[in-house]
Amino acid sequence: MSHTPSIHFIVQPGGSLRGRIRVPGDKSISHRSIMLGSLAEGTTRVSGFLQGEDCLCTLKAFRAMGVSIEGPTADGRVVIQGVGLHGLKAPAHDLDMGNSGTSMRLMAGLMSGQAFDVRMTGDSSLSKRPMKRVTVPLADMGARIDATAAGTPPLVVHGGSALHGRHYDMPVASAQVKSALLLAGLYAEGETSVTEPAPTRDHTERLLRGFGYAVHTDGNRISLKGGGRLAAMAIDVPSDISSAAFFMVGASIAPGSDLVIEHVGMNPTRTGVIDILRLMGANLAVQNLREVGGEPVADIRVRAAKLRGIRIPEALVPLAIDEFPVLFVAAACAEGETVLTGAEELRVKESDRIQVMADGLAACGIEARPTPDGIVIQGGQLAGASVTSHNDHRIAMAFAMAGLRAAEPVTIHDCATVNTSFPGFVALAAGAGLGIRAETGH
Repeated sequence: MSHTPSIHFIVQPGGSLRGRIRVPGDKSISHRSIMLGSLAEGTTRVSGFLQGEDCLCTLKAFRAMGVSIEGPTADGRVVIQGVGLHGLKAPAHDLDMGNSGTSMRLMAGLMSGQAFDVRMTGDSSLSKRPMKRVTVPLADMGARIDATAAGTPPLVVHGGSALHGRHYDMPVASAQVKSALLLAGLYAEGETSVTEPAPTRDHTERLLRGFGYAVHTDGNRISLKGGGRLAAMAIDVPSDISSAAFFMVGASIAPGSDLVIEHVGMNPTRTGVIDILRLMGANLAVQNLREVGGEPVADIRVRAAKLRGIRIPEALVPLAIDEFPVLFVAAACAEGETVLTGAEELRVKESDRIQVMADGLAACGIEARPTPDGIVIQGGQLAGASVTSHNDHRIAMAFAMAGLRAAEPVTIHDCATVNTSFPGFVALAAGAGLGIRAETGH
């Protein structure tokens, strides 16, 4: 694990966001394109691949298992020479998943079906994240996975296990758990199926179908049979709506803003952030809606608007789970009270996002009361403050946007992890009108 220097952001108050921007490629689709492209037969070509550290960890893992992968080029092109479902080779060393929970959890499923043992490690943040949610149902399928006594990484996945299809009723809506079980199901005898308590992102199912693998969806039940094959395809990765969300909120709260965010992925399992912002009174127009590689894509025009506090519908929570840090900033700038419930999942992300955001908002003079499964935020005037991101990329970028409405400068510490999901964030935000700079130091 490499030691990254400390980076902090300093954001000057005020300003507006204007012009046209394109944020980096979707993280979820970038991860899965490498995984499935590696296991396909033939050459898979990817454009728009997200060159963040999380996705590069996935790419390096498959290179370490003998897959020939060219790129990524400067414009995000990757060429993968697939080895088929049974063509991976034992890596010579541990697979380092860095900060990426997606890589660790999905790979736990994939590795369960291999003939060799593999040990997966991660950074200090990932090493604290819960893995029993995937290791327990995978063990029920016949996988043998060792973790720490607390159920955290490193994970050792033992090869040569005979996997059997099972049905799993997921207790908590999680695309990562669903995906891990479906990927293990590729190697299992019989049918593997999951039932979700609420819809979650369906990129795995869409991409599997794109690679020619039969996946059946019946309401909240998703199933597939083992023993098939994946055929190579071309993938154009849309811009990540989770990354676009920072600019949607920034342009909504900063007076005089008029911003177009281009080529944004509009997968219906991911658009909760748009629905929530519209309920708060945001002025968002979806333009040029089209389909690219099986995924809906559009341009989003955002103009400044007067936001109001709302009670966030619980049905929208799984559809916006990664966007809540910046939605909390929108709530801080809204008139009245915003109440979130049913979001206990936020406590086991890269940080405890409920507590960390509540602490940071309080430092900015905003009344924010955490609850076990959510938060209550009273809108008000943001003050200047010094906050820590706790090495959580989404916390760092959320507080950067808060600077647009702060009375004085906002300093955010521990921002190196922004490169995991959004390389080039500072330059893109500054070009759109945010008074931001990054400094390296202690």
